[in-house]
Amino acid sequence: MTVILDPTGERQVATRELLQRSASLDGQRIGLLDISKPRGDVFLDQIERRLHAVGATTTRYQKPTFTKPAPVDLRHEISMQCDVVIEALAD
Repeated sequence: MTVILDPTGERQVATRELLQRSASLDGQRIGLLDISKPRGDVFLDQIERRLHAVGATTTRYQKPTFTKPAPVDLRHEISMQCDVVIEALAD
């Protein structure tokens, strides 16, 4: 069993199942979400270069602030346009 800690401070733990991972990122549409913390863009720049080297397509997104969850419309946009999402949690 895998345990994932949720830092959002929920009072009741939500049960979530992990999705099956793709064997390859080749041809995948990957969303890169900058949560607006300092240097998150630097981290995503490095990840983006590596992803392009293996044939992945990336799209960049940014939350308005790191202090709140991403707005519903942004989450919906990402879910409709991307197969995979990487979130930058840098400081």
